[in-house]
Formats: sequence, C-alpha cells, structure tokens
Amino acid sequence: MTDPTPIFRSDLLASGITADELRQALRSGALAPVAPGAYLRRADADGLDDVARHRVRARCVQHALGGDAVLSHVTAALFHGADLWNPRLSRIHVTRDRRSGGRRTDHLHVHTAPLAHDEIFVAGAAAVTAPARTIVDLARSLTVDEAVIAGDSLLRIHPSALMGVPGALDAAAQRCGVASARRVVGLLDGRSESPGESLGRLRLRSAGIPEPSLQRELFTRDGTFVARVDFFWEGLGVVGEFDGIGKYGAGDPSSTAESVRREKLREDAIRDLGFEVVRWTWPELFRFDVVADRFARAVERARHPHPPTTKTPARCMPRAAIRPVRG
Repeated sequence: MTDPTPIFRSDLLASGITADELRQALRSGALAPVAPGAYLRRADADGLDDVARHRVRARCVQHALGGDAVLSHVTAALFHGADLWNPRLSRIHVTRDRRSGGRRTDHLHVHTAPLAHDEIFVAGAAAVTAPARTIVDLARSLTVDEAVIAGDSLLRIHPSALMGVPGALDAAAQRCGVASARRVVGLLDGRSESPGESLGRLRLRSAGIPEPSLQRELFTRDGTFVARVDFFWEGLGVVGEFDGIGKYGAGDPSSTAESVRREKLREDAIRDLGFEVVRWTWPELFRFDVVADRFARAVERARHPHPPTTKTPARCMPRAAIRPVRG
C-alpha cells in the first residue's frame, strides 16, 4: 500500500511559496485539494480510487488534529488492507485517549476511549489502532455481516491478532456495543478468503447446515493433488464452492472461456473422488433458501449414489488423503 503523500499549505508557505502562487497552482489544476489545507499533485489525485482517497484524507485529518489522534474503526481497517463491505468512506474515524471531546460530523467521527500503547500500530506511515483493537471496534459498531467480513479479513492478514482479541474485548467491557462484539468475535475465522466466503459461513449457520471445514485439500489415493475447496463436509460427502463476481475474469473472451473450462475440469475431478459439489453465487447469499435446498439434494445424492464404478470414493480413503491447509 503506497499512497501519495499530501502536501500541506503550511509547509508550502514555509518553503517560500506565496499565497498567490498557491492560488494559481490550484486554479491551473497543478494542485488538487484533498482536505482543508492539504493538496495533491493533479496526477496523484486523479489516480486515487475511493479507498486510497479515504486513506489520504485520513492522514490529512490526523495531521490537523495532532499526535494523539489515532486512526480507528473503518479507517484503521483500510490502512490494514482489510476487506470491507459497503463502507461509508466519506467519514474519517479517529480515536483519542480522552474522557470527553468526541464528536461526529458527516466527514469526521472523533471517538474518545482509553488507548493502551500496545493498541497502537503503524501502517502506511500512520498511527492506527492495532488489528485486535480494530476487530473489536468494528464488531461493536457494524452489522454482523459487515463486522464478520472485516474481522475475517483482519485475522487473515494478521493471524496473531486472534490472541489479542479476548484482551481487547475485556478492555472494551464498558463501551457501547461490547455484547454484540462478543457474539461477532465468536463467528470469526481468518481462513475465509473473501467477503463472499465469510457471508457464506454466516448463511450456512443461519440455515442450520452443519459447520464445514474450510480450505481443505483433496487428493487421490496415490497422493495426487486434486483441489483445495472453500467448504467441505467430509461426513456428508459434499463440497461447497463460492463463485465470486469476476471469478472467471473479464475482457478477453478466449481467456474467460479457458478459465471456465479449467473450472469445469476441476469440478469433474472432485466429483470423480466421490463428492457432490454445491456452488453458489453472490446474489444467492441473499436468497440462501435456494442454496439450502441445493445442499439438501446434494446430501441425498451422496447418501444414495449411483451404482459404483471402478473408482473408489474419496470419503472412503484414508484420512491422509484429505488434508487441511495449515497456516
């Protein structure tokens, strides 16, 4: 993550640039304002996406508020590189270790709460809340879906944060939303590799479907690798796969066709091991009854398979042939 460095009005004036020259640079478009008293060169400003623009604005806000302002909540998650679902990027979040002085506007939320030294982390040249603290802050303030997506992502990026989450929850015991945070933390799993996989876990749970193993590797009896699958029910003989938007690429039709062909061969290989495969897409996460019915039919097929072929079903293989992904 390398964002352009904002240029501050005070630094320009201190370097000898006059106020008239600064106004001319803004009128000509050589400089673009990104926050009050802060600018970027036009080429840098034009190259920002919404997330990068938020981070640049956050650094400007932190500069203006002073050294005790630590970027937090959604803003900290973006500096950590976490996945977020439908974040409100117009508002910068900071936390100050104070008893009072909090405020919220359309563009800035200043939280006031204790901040221990080990709860501060440096990311992208900015002081932000540490991963465990960020997970708990988001779990207190976002919806369950949003908080699980962010929390899974933060645990995937910073696996060691899992050890710090209980302490962060205890430290937040008197803060608003901590009861919700405790429930959310119990749902997190850093092995989910995308927002869709995180939501899929929640939907499976809500549908009463048994908890799957995640990111399992499947092998033939002779040890040949076949696939790593998103969700796996060994006892039921079922594999689950989330098809994210853009999974097969875009642009070159021949490239897309080749990706689809490879995925078809992969799925055929999984079925050849004796497993049923259930797939779902992003829109189906919001009408998951369709997937639950599909899953039930797959379980039934697995219980009553077609007459046996010469192939030996993988679920009858030694456990060494089905391996969890470590790490």
